[in-house]
Amino acid sequence: MDAAKLYLGKKDQLIIGVMAQVGLYGGAVAYTVTAASSVNAILKASCHHREGPDALCEYGDSFYILLFGFIQILVSQIPDFHSMRWLSVSAAVMSFSYSFIGIGLGLEKVIENGTIKGSMTGVPGSDLSSKLWAAFTALGDIAFSYPFSLILLEIEDTLKSPPPENKTMKAASVTAVSITTFFYICCGCVGYAAFGDDTPGNLLAGIGFYEHYWLVGFANACIVFHLVGGYQIYAQAVFATAERLFTEKYPNSRLLEKSYSVHFPWLSALRTNLFRLSFRTTYVASATAIAIYFPYFNSVIGVLGAVNFWPLVVYFPVEMYCVQRRIEAWSREWILLRAFSITGLIISVMGTIGSIEELISAKLS
Repeated sequence: MDAAKLYLGKKDQLIIGVMAQVGLYGGAVAYTVTAASSVNAILKASCHHREGPDALCEYGDSFYILLFGFIQILVSQIPDFHSMRWLSVSAAVMSFSYSFIGIGLGLEKVIENGTIKGSMTGVPGSDLSSKLWAAFTALGDIAFSYPFSLILLEIEDTLKSPPPENKTMKAASVTAVSITTFFYICCGCVGYAAFGDDTPGNLLAGIGFYEHYWLVGFANACIVFHLVGGYQIYAQAVFATAERLFTEKYPNSRLLEKSYSVHFPWLSALRTNLFRLSFRTTYVASATAIAIYFPYFNSVIGVLGAVNFWPLVVYFPVEMYCVQRRIEAWSREWILLRAFSITGLIISVMGTIGSIEELISAKLS
C-alpha cells in the first residue's frame, strides 16, 4: 500500500489495499480447504489399505476445517513476521518433503503402468462449452500458483542490511520462483502421465497410491503442517495492517492498553492484547466458516487465483515499475509491458469465469 501511494497516489493505494486484503483473506480460505482435504486423504489412504481399493471410504470435511481453524486461532497470536522464522523454516522443509514424495510416487506409477497416460489435448469434455469451462478453471488454478507478490514487500521489510534489502529480495525471489516452477511442472506433468484423464485436482489427496498409504499419509501430514505456516505468512500481513490502522485511529483505546500472556507447550509465552486477540480470532473464524460453506478445492483456488492475478501480480507492479523507471509512452519497453498486462487481464477474466462456473456447479450438484 505504501509503494502504491508513493508511485501511483492515494486513490490507487486504496484500491490495491482493499484488493490485497481481500486476496490475503481468500488465501486463508483456500489454505483451510486444502488442509481439510489433506487430512481427509490421510484417512482415505488408511481406509483403502484396510478395506481394499474399491471400498467406500468417505469422510466429511467440516470437522477438519473446524479443527484447522482452531489451530490457526492459537497460532495467530504470534505477534508479527519477526517472530515467525521457526514456523517459516519448518513450513519450507515440509513443502520440499511432500513435493518430492508426490513426484516420486507419480514416477513409480508411470513405471508401473508401462505407459504415459493422457494426451496433448487434455481431459475431454462432453461438449465444447464444458471443455472451455475446464480450461478456464485450469488457468485460474495456475494463476493461484504465485501469490507471493502480495507479501513480497512485507517480507523484504523484515530483512537486515547490508547487503541492501532489495538485492537480497531479488535474489531470493528468483531462486524461489525457479524452485517452485520446477516442482509445479514436475508434479503436474508426472501426475497427468500417471493417471491421465483421471488425475485428481490434488495429487496426494487423490487416488492410486494405496499400497504406499503410510507415505501418502506422511506427505499429507507435511502439507497440513506447511499450510499452518503458510496461512500465517499471509495472515500476518492482514493483522499488521489492521492493527496499525486501529492504533493510528484509537491510540488510547483500552483494547490496546492491557496485555496478556498466551502460553504454548515447549514455546515461550506470547504477549497479546484484547484487540489483537479479538480481531485475529474473528478473522480466522470467518475464513473457517466460508471454507465450510465452499469446501471445493479446485474451484475455490481457481476463483482466488484468477481474481487476484491481473491486478495484484501484473497490473499494479507494472504501473509502479513504469513510474519508477520513467518509461516513455509508446517506447518498445512500454508497448511490451502493456501487452504483458493485457495478456494477464485476459487470463484473469477467463480463469474467473471458468472457476465461478465450476464453483456454482459444485454447490448446486
